[in-house]
Amino acid sequence: MLIDTTAPLARAVGEAIRSGDVAALRDLLTTHPGLATARVGSVECARTLLHLATDWPGHLPDGPATVTALVAAGADVNARFTGAHRETPLHWAASTDDVPVLDALLDLGADIEADGAVIGDGTPLADAVAFGQWKCARRLVQRGARTNLWQAAALGEADRVAARCTAEPAPPTREDITAALWCACHGGQRETADYLLRRGGDVNWIGYDRLTPLDAAHRSGHPALVAWLRDQGARSAEELV
Repeated sequence: MLIDTTAPLARAVGEAIRSGDVAALRDLLTTHPGLATARVGSVECARTLLHLATDWPGHLPDGPATVTALVAAGADVNARFTGAHRETPLHWAASTDDVPVLDALLDLGADIEADGAVIGDGTPLADAVAFGQWKCARRLVQRGARTNLWQAAALGEADRVAARCTAEPAPPTREDITAALWCACHGGQRETADYLLRRGGDVNWIGYDRLTPLDAAHRSGHPALVAWLRDQGARSAEELV
C-alpha cells in the first residue's frame, strides 16, 4: 500500500506516531488492514511507518511502544527506505541518538549489521559515528555491532584500533590510518589520535566536510584536544589553503 502524504490516512497515522498516541495508532492499524506495511510518499521516495517513527529528530513520545505496535501489526523491522538510499529504521534511530527506540528495534529483530547507510553504504553504526550520535554508537557496540578502523578510532576503542593496525597480512594503508586519525579527533579521543599519529597519520589532512583533524576536534567541542593537536603541528583547513 502506497499512501500519498496529503491523504487523510497519512495525516492521521503520522499524527498518531508523532504524538505517541499508541491507542489511536492501534485503532488505525485494525481499521485499515495492510496499513502496517504501507509506505507514505511516492513511488520515487517513500517511508515506512517505522521510518516515520524514527525520523529526525527522533525521541518521539512513547517511541518504543509505537515501534512495538507497528511490528506486532506486521511492519517489517528491516524495511528499506525507498529513494536516495536504502536505510532501515535502525539506521534512522542511530542517526538521532534515540537509544530507547534503537533498543526496541533490536529487541524486535532489527539487523544490527544492515548495510545501506548514507555514510558509505554502511551499517547503523556508520551513521551514529559519522553524525556524532555517541550514545547510540556505544549502545550498538555494546549489543554486538562490528567496528571498522575509523569507527573504533572515533569511539576510542584502543584494543580494536591496535588490532586493526597490526592485522596481518593486510594492515591498513597510511590513508586508512589518516582517516581514522581524523575520526579520533571527531570523537574527541586524544590517546587514540596520538597512537594513530605515531603510526603515520597525517595530522593536516583535509578530509570529511573539508575539515582537518584540528577542525573536526574544534567542531565537536574538544578544546583540550585542539590544544594538543596544535602542539603536534596541526593546522586548520583555512590555514592550509
